[in-house]
Amino acid sequence: MADELLSPLDFAFWHLDAPGHPLSVGALAVFESGAPVDPEQIASLLAERAAAVARLRLRVRDVWYPAGGAVWTPDETFDATRHVRVTREPVAELMARAMDRTRPPWEVYVIEGAAVADAAVAGGDGASRPAFSVLVKLHHALADGLRAVQVGAALLDQGAGLPPMPAAAPPARTSLIPTVPDARRLVREAGRALGIGSALVRAALDPFGPPALGSSSSGTRRLATAVLDLDELNRIRKSSGGTVNDVVMAVVAGALRRWMHDRGDDPGGPAPRALIPVARRRRRSEPGPGNRLSGYLIRLPVAEADPLARLRAVRRTMDTAKATGPDGGPGAVALLADTLPLFAHRLAAPVLGRTARLLYDVLITNVPIPDIPLSLSGHRLAELYPLAPLAHGQSLAIALSTYHGRVHVGLLADAAAIPDLDRLATCTVEALTELTAAMP
Repeated sequence: MADELLSPLDFAFWHLDAPGHPLSVGALAVFESGAPVDPEQIASLLAERAAAVARLRLRVRDVWYPAGGAVWTPDETFDATRHVRVTREPVAELMARAMDRTRPPWEVYVIEGAAVADAAVAGGDGASRPAFSVLVKLHHALADGLRAVQVGAALLDQGAGLPPMPAAAPPARTSLIPTVPDARRLVREAGRALGIGSALVRAALDPFGPPALGSSSSGTRRLATAVLDLDELNRIRKSSGGTVNDVVMAVVAGALRRWMHDRGDDPGGPAPRALIPVARRRRRSEPGPGNRLSGYLIRLPVAEADPLARLRAVRRTMDTAKATGPDGGPGAVALLADTLPLFAHRLAAPVLGRTARLLYDVLITNVPIPDIPLSLSGHRLAELYPLAPLAHGQSLAIALSTYHGRVHVGLLADAAAIPDLDRLATCTVEALTELTAAMP
């Protein structure tokens, strides 16, 4: 496999790592098992399948050209067994740990002795079943949500024979003297960068400021999970209009309101800012493994006591954001990566990594999962909780995925800022119940 230049956004992600704040995405998979499982055997199977995925054999190497750039290159000493481990460590601690940047940036953990019961999950059906868990952890530079799903599927029974992820076409060398079309493109990109930059400044200087959701950079993590009924969400969506995602945003707003009440905080203060990533891949066949992301930046109406009014407020806000498009406004901050020289990312990353808290309070992302039966070594996949990274100064990230009629919610928080994360998970389920009861 030929070396492949990191895309500007992937390059930015690679350099946004900070001590205690690795830019890693994860997925906690819970499998049903009718009998005790040998974790070492599961780990060996996962290592064997991972070794067959070409993308997982690549590491990042700096290059002289383009200046300050880096490429994905095959790791000549690659050994999948060094990336797949059996452990008893808490998942939250594993997500807080930085990966070895001299190796392919991914890890898989078989969680030994982790008997998972739905009773321990907010919104579960209370049934206790023998189970084991697997955590898949990827650096965000390696894959976005869609590509991470493809990598994860290759480790499962149904996906072990999937073809490798397509490589991006090598970038064409261009003249140092731009042609007229190139010059026009540069002007357009400069104008777009200026527009996004000004929106970012306005957001950062918002006179209301972000609410006190517990900003912290302790480097410690806490994990909680919740399960929402997809049929309930769909019934609300059919009755109220909009999208299921609008309903989910309203549920999150209601959950934050309840949680803030429990903490003694005033939900009537400044509304929390939510960053909602948006994939910019228009076609499934679009080549290239690089991240293609933008986003919306909205305020969650936690001050609104009426759950139906919260839903209407979310719909109005999302409709406005969609009318602007994911390429406009401060939520499109990821697009700035395409307009900056690579060496600028190296210099600016330590500073930019500390400014996220000025723009948003909570990251909320929806990860698409194939709605087909999945299994590992014959054991059925019962639950799948996506996990999003925490930027420096951020205290809460919420990731959701829909699988077999249920929406699985993974909440990852700074443990010092939000020690009561389990309560927030319970509030998420209660907020859906409240919204359902309020429907006409």
